[in-house]
Amino acid sequence: MAERIPALDIARGVAILGTLATNIWIFSHPEGMFGYLNSPVTADLPAWQGWLEKVLQQLANGKFLGLLTLMFGIGLAIQADAAARRGLRWPGSYLWRALLLFLDGLLNYLLVFDVLMGYAVTGAIVAYLLATSPRSQRVWFTVTAGVHIALILFITAGLLSGQARLGSGEPLQPNPYRDGSWWDLVVLRWQNPGLFRFEPVLILAGSIALFLAGAWLHRNGVFGAHGRVLRRRLMLIGAVALGADLGLGLADPDWMPLTRWVVSPVVAAGLLALIVELVGSREPGWAGRRLAEVGRVALSAYIVQNIIASILFHGWGFDLGAFGSPWRTAVSISGWVAICALVVLGAHLWLRRFRRGPVEWLWNRGYEALSRSDRGRTAAHPSGVAGWAAEARPFRSSCT
Repeated sequence: MAERIPALDIARGVAILGTLATNIWIFSHPEGMFGYLNSPVTADLPAWQGWLEKVLQQLANGKFLGLLTLMFGIGLAIQADAAARRGLRWPGSYLWRALLLFLDGLLNYLLVFDVLMGYAVTGAIVAYLLATSPRSQRVWFTVTAGVHIALILFITAGLLSGQARLGSGEPLQPNPYRDGSWWDLVVLRWQNPGLFRFEPVLILAGSIALFLAGAWLHRNGVFGAHGRVLRRRLMLIGAVALGADLGLGLADPDWMPLTRWVVSPVVAAGLLALIVELVGSREPGWAGRRLAEVGRVALSAYIVQNIIASILFHGWGFDLGAFGSPWRTAVSISGWVAICALVVLGAHLWLRRFRRGPVEWLWNRGYEALSRSDRGRTAAHPSGVAGWAAEARPFRSSCT
């Protein structure tokens, strides 16, 4: 079994719980995603409370999504490197994993909430890119990052000039988030893929660049003792980016595309470096161990926290999203804390008895079944494939 990297698990746990810090404001909005795009901050709040919401949302927005994307790239690089050490073909049967992740994401999207479908498509593309030369990977990174930044700058310019706007500006009538059933929300997501699946398509080029950046960071020792200079540079750049992110985001909400999809991933790289530097080579403390446990069951934790949030905030559940001004701030913060506590406790109790999370276990069994056909075809391959398990071993140390 591959040796675990504590900082890797902790960073993944931080990313999972951090994404909820962004999404909680969507869950808690009385009109859900539609209302959040029209007005992220609760209307008619006292000035201090409105600024508190703005700061909290800006601190979370995009940073943990960027960190999670980097972690996926790192996980992909770990698997590719492990396959190379064993003389296995790459991407080989990894594509089965990407397919399973896509199907899992599709189901999760329809039933609850999701970013996994975009990661599945990006992973399948980057898996082939990691089989090319380092020079080719640098070219792909430069091209995809350039296309992504140009696109986001174009959108941001449209918002700042008044030629474009986020959201429809029209309230939902009737409002399925308050008055509808769980099935009504499933139908809503099914009928509005352009809204709910817009982001993964928009940032595909940027996601490819971040996956490649994560792979580069891993292969250049960001987790190793010799990577201290690299980590310090990343922390410095990330701190500067965080200042720019807060300055732009708090000054005008129309800067959101630039801060969320361009500046925040830079902050995320600095955050990753900070986590690795804080963990170091010593044994993690109590908080570090709990975060690492969440990271070990990241897929299960991500799905469970979205399910709990849906039950708490939507009308078919406890309907906490009905609390508008002035209670939404306190309800959102309390909800995030409570859900994080439940996820952390659940991960701890589960891993006391099982090696993998429930979704990870089911996903691994599906991968085993799908890859059986590959075993017969690859058994006689000159690169020497000893079966699916050889490729599956890096699973516990990877994000995907």
